[in-house]
Amino acid sequence: MRAAYPLVAALALGACVAGPPPEIDTTPPPLPGEFAFTPDSATGASLAALLPSGDPAFADLSALALSDAPTLAQAAARIEAARAGAAGAGANRLPNITADASITGTRTNPAQFGGALPPGISIDTEQVAYGANLRASWDLDLFGRLRARERAAMARLGAATAEATAVRNALLAEIAASVIDWRTLAARQNALQQDLEASEGLARLAGTRERAGLSPGFDRVRAESVAEASRSRIAALASERARIAGRLVTLTGQPGQKVLELLRQPAPDPAQPAAPASLPSQLLANRPDVLAAAANLAAADAELAASAANRFPQLTLSAALGLLAFDLGNLFDDGSAVGTAGGSLLAPLLDFGRIQAQIDASAADKQLAFASYRNAVFTALGDAETGYGLVAAADRELAAAERETASAERAAKLADTRYRAGLSDFLTVLEARRAADASGERAAAARGRAERARVLLWQALGGDQPTSRSISQ
Repeated sequence: MRAAYPLVAALALGACVAGPPPEIDTTPPPLPGEFAFTPDSATGASLAALLPSGDPAFADLSALALSDAPTLAQAAARIEAARAGAAGAGANRLPNITADASITGTRTNPAQFGGALPPGISIDTEQVAYGANLRASWDLDLFGRLRARERAAMARLGAATAEATAVRNALLAEIAASVIDWRTLAARQNALQQDLEASEGLARLAGTRERAGLSPGFDRVRAESVAEASRSRIAALASERARIAGRLVTLTGQPGQKVLELLRQPAPDPAQPAAPASLPSQLLANRPDVLAAAANLAAADAELAASAANRFPQLTLSAALGLLAFDLGNLFDDGSAVGTAGGSLLAPLLDFGRIQAQIDASAADKQLAFASYRNAVFTALGDAETGYGLVAAADRELAAAERETASAERAAKLADTRYRAGLSDFLTVLEARRAADASGERAAAARGRAERARVLLWQALGGDQPTSRSISQ
């Protein structure tokens, strides 16, 4: 019973050093039952179908990026650092065993003993001691301080893994958007090339009629100006191609020649799969940024528990077993064995508010982590709503643009036929041609925006969820 008095006293003194940690409300924010722009679940496609996986350029570039992208290498390094921290926190809960060996020489001055020694007693003024020891110590962690730190380290490992997944998804989304932009430029150039050929045909017809005296030379000049406008727009696409290629070099870590070689592969037919149905509650399990924020909140909670546990005493058991001899040949004799065993109790007594400051700082970190978690949740909700809304709006825009293109092409052909028959003037033909030219390029751009909107929705709904090991490798 008396042996428990020191522990009880240490607990009482520790409780006086600082108060208990504050209660922090971390109730998850309420979620709506469904998205405002959610599609019909009967027509929704799979999430993976939103990426241009059938495009060989995207497939090859994404594979190269996942194997050698600088951003993924950074994320993998952060995972390994967090994994090492978790392993270290777990190891701190286990006994620590060390070994040592020593040789100690001692020289003694007999004069320090005063006068002459009694008869028959002499002092060996020079001695050499040989020793070897095994030492062990173990913090019993009675109040969970080390366990809390291990939980925090494991949570940080989970956060690093989720953040790496977010980096991976952002990388794939950027590559997909860049490939879509490249294909969109090709479609725009194709539309402009068709417009150029039609404008050149009008210019030749106007020149023929001018030489025959059937129309003024101004008609030919106006037709040539329309053709030059198409050539100018085609030439402007080169700068956009250079920007896309440079962005892909940065994303994939590949040389420009390799990137251009892969982008020149034949493009598949464009596809606009239906948006997959999802619920707001699924974002909490699918979005890597939300998972990372939740893991950081769990780490902050564990750190607060560890800070609060510093108020209580630390009980450490220790033992040593060794050999000691004054002659090297006697080191392994039976009489050379020595050993100690004991325990120590370390408790805070008067720290002038240090532990309370640690608790307050950890509580503030937990409040910050919870605020970050709420922000991640609402950001995910906003991204999903934006993604669904953009897909629906882009599809309507594409349908309208395709109808406009078909109508403008019919009008241009009809105006050309009437002009050749002498039933319409050349200005009407040019205006119809300009409208058809603009509508064809607008339809190509609208198709690219529709494909891009699906990539954004893919990322907003969480993208892929690879394992941590596949990311770190």
